[in-house]
Amino acid sequence: MKELLHKDEFAARHLGPDAAAQREMLAALGAPSLDALVREVVPRDILLPQPLALGEALTEAEALAEISAHAARNELWRSFIGMGYYGTHTPAVIQRNVFENPGWYTAYTPYQAEISQGRLEALLNFQQMVIDLTGLPVANASLLDEATAAAEAMAMIRRSSKSQATKFFVDAAVHPQVLAVMRTRARWLGIELVVGDAERDLQPENLFGCHLQYPDTFGRIRDFSSSIKGVHAAQGLVSLGTDLLALMLLKSPGALGADIALGSAQRFGVPMGYGGPHAAFMACRDEYKRSMPGRIIGVSVDAAGRPALRMALQTREQHIRRDKATSNICTAQALLANIAGFYAVYHGPRGLERIARRANFMARLLASCLKQPSNTGFFDTVVFQLHAGDAMHRRASVKRINLRTIDGARVGVSFDELSSLDDVADVAEVLSGRRPDLVPLLDSLPESIPPALRRSDAVLTHPVFNRYHTETEMMRYLKRLENRDLSLVHAMIPLGSCTMKLNAAAELAPVSWPRFAAMHPFAPQEQARGYAGMLRELEAMLAEITGFAAVSLQPNSGAQGEYAGLLAIRSYLAARGEGARDVCLIPASAHGTNPASAQMIGLRIVVVACDEHGNVDLADLERRIAEHRGRIAALMITYPSTHGVFEEAIVRICTRVHAAGGQVYMDGANMNALAGLAKPALIGADVCHINLHKTFCIPHGGGGPGMGPIAVASHLREFLPGHPLDGTGSVSSSPYGSPLILPISWMYIRMMGARGIRKATEIAILNANYIAARLARHFPVLYTGAHGRVAHECILDLRKLKETCGVSAEDVAKRLMDYGFHAPTLSFPVADTLMVEPTESESKEELDRFCDAMISIHAELEKIRSGRWDRADNPLKNAPHTALELAGDWKHAYSREEAAYPKPWLRAAKFWPPVKRIDNVAGDRNFVCTCPPMEAYA
Repeated sequence: MKELLHKDEFAARHLGPDAAAQREMLAALGAPSLDALVREVVPRDILLPQPLALGEALTEAEALAEISAHAARNELWRSFIGMGYYGTHTPAVIQRNVFENPGWYTAYTPYQAEISQGRLEALLNFQQMVIDLTGLPVANASLLDEATAAAEAMAMIRRSSKSQATKFFVDAAVHPQVLAVMRTRARWLGIELVVGDAERDLQPENLFGCHLQYPDTFGRIRDFSSSIKGVHAAQGLVSLGTDLLALMLLKSPGALGADIALGSAQRFGVPMGYGGPHAAFMACRDEYKRSMPGRIIGVSVDAAGRPALRMALQTREQHIRRDKATSNICTAQALLANIAGFYAVYHGPRGLERIARRANFMARLLASCLKQPSNTGFFDTVVFQLHAGDAMHRRASVKRINLRTIDGARVGVSFDELSSLDDVADVAEVLSGRRPDLVPLLDSLPESIPPALRRSDAVLTHPVFNRYHTETEMMRYLKRLENRDLSLVHAMIPLGSCTMKLNAAAELAPVSWPRFAAMHPFAPQEQARGYAGMLRELEAMLAEITGFAAVSLQPNSGAQGEYAGLLAIRSYLAARGEGARDVCLIPASAHGTNPASAQMIGLRIVVVACDEHGNVDLADLERRIAEHRGRIAALMITYPSTHGVFEEAIVRICTRVHAAGGQVYMDGANMNALAGLAKPALIGADVCHINLHKTFCIPHGGGGPGMGPIAVASHLREFLPGHPLDGTGSVSSSPYGSPLILPISWMYIRMMGARGIRKATEIAILNANYIAARLARHFPVLYTGAHGRVAHECILDLRKLKETCGVSAEDVAKRLMDYGFHAPTLSFPVADTLMVEPTESESKEELDRFCDAMISIHAELEKIRSGRWDRADNPLKNAPHTALELAGDWKHAYSREEAAYPKPWLRAAKFWPPVKRIDNVAGDRNFVCTCPPMEAYA
């Protein structure tokens, strides 16, 4: 019966090597069993003696039925709440070809630009859209959410402002969740936040900057141009929160004089999803571009002199600058930014203007029906005095309508793309008790946008926004871009430190269900019982896997999780009267986001050295503890380490930090080597963030979305992020960060079960050790553990190649593209190395194919070393090779076949890099972050 029920069916499909392949790999490693291998890799004192309490696995059908029951408990009422979240329609051509397409959602962040040209163009479209609508010359390729963007803008203004003042003004009419996150950020940056009426309380001479909202959370459209001039006169800077759809009709922030504009692109085709994920946007004046957080897509040229796209200025800069970084942001919302950009491409300027005018029309119609709005200048939101509140709420309940109650005395109504005339009539009836006759009002509605604030300049004039309006053309455009990117649909992406594993279709299916996708984040809790049940279960699963007492799902990226975890530590210490503890110990091998997050929370970074084996240097740790005794707040440590090994002394390290009065923050980026084998809480950590977009199968989406929940010990429970509408330590715009993608991790854990979760970790370790063993004779493994094994990833040492044959690790990375592979992680954490992580979902056949490619490249290196190939003109220095290049004049000493078909399998399926190697320096010297000019399309 057990065989017939086949409860382990999903795990068997998720894991790459079958039982026979596992035996072959273990034999190659000289390990008698998988358990024996694991015991050589993982220190005995942290191995779990019993299985996780997660229950047995469910089949795909069973898991989908169970989560469907959760979805059925969500009630979808018509939402007029607004507050930065609006109903929208994702065009089916985008839903099917992007949102639900693994060619788009399984791609990695475009660090290897030559095989990322499709999504880079899509992100460039997004930037162009933001630049056009905000009237500012530079935009980034998205941020995590609107509140995070506002907090980042405040920090950016502090860095850039010439004013010596210490206060920052925030308009009281910003969305409350935005204000909550800004309060959290300001406290630990030592910024005094002044909140007041922008028209009455703004005193520029006392400020280094301010943040205003346009239109504001109550729907008002106000002319801030004179206020902005006043702040500029006092040498301060101004950020403006805004709405992209409103900007189709309103004068741009740039025209008003703003230095930074920001907001959410959610209503451009991205479902509300109970709060996320959504792409925030930020644009700024040219003089502040090098201080802008996040990624910026720029235009450069490739080695053939042709235009090519890449990430400019900020490319992984937090890993380079560490505590000097402008931000800790490591991920963005690339997939959602792509959807928003494609929404603008598909609708074009005329379509977007029509959608904007329709939302505005519905708001004006309601205002005319009731004749008593408290705001006369508005776009899509009107506010009324609340009369006979109990009766109104009863009528709203009968019609299943959600309105926004403000201060108990007013009611707000926001319209959107989905609003209809029937909606207007229903809302009017709810508010007044009488159903109006709309027909006499339709042709005589007064305007609601003040003439001085109406948009007069043309927007979205670039050809990309004016060409693809039929579904046939749009479908082909999307496929053309998709074909320019390498993703998991083509081959393994063996990135160390960035787990790129299977994102199973069954895991992603619930994300498209309306009962999850169409929920407003601030809908009444009784309407979101299904979400609540599913989220509680996921929290419990993650608590069990990590061993901690409580979990917060609010942080919507790994870096955000780091920030939230350190926030909990600092708040806990302050509550104990130990707020003066301000030193954060960070090993030299740590992710660059660690020191960047620490400085954002006001901590002083003290680096702890690593020994020759890549482990934390215990003697140096003792010195640092003695040097800063009484001031140590935390140790941030990644486990297994960033060097790809389990440090044997981890328990002693945690004990020593605790003895010094500090807390231990464990970076959970490498949880894929830990889940089911050991628990961070039992090792000695106090808080740990969990990259759900790595270990727990949320796709990387070409650079986001991500999720970084934190799990904490019981003494830190009360210091977890609070609800943003309560204003208590929030780190994200919505209570659960990006809840629409959380069903993915719920499905993964339920379908794997306790046994499957452990097995996945064991196979990840097996696969990494198999690759390390196969390649060791050709590329030495830099660090190994006490028994000569690696964890779930290994670092290949290529540092001597420059000396012996004039080739760098980057050359090897680019050459792998000719073999149809994405490169491993390049030069991190050690320069001129490649860090490989195969994950558990790659088969032995795929691992062998990758190893064969690397061994073939080693043979090519031998040709260079021996002089058979020229040190300057060889396939590695010239990689990658394009189809266009092969069709033209060939001037190299090596053949076309050696360039493009170095292994036989490539003849059956060849991924062609669309451009040659890109000149990064040229791109930064001639910075362009907008779409190419029209003549480029000739």
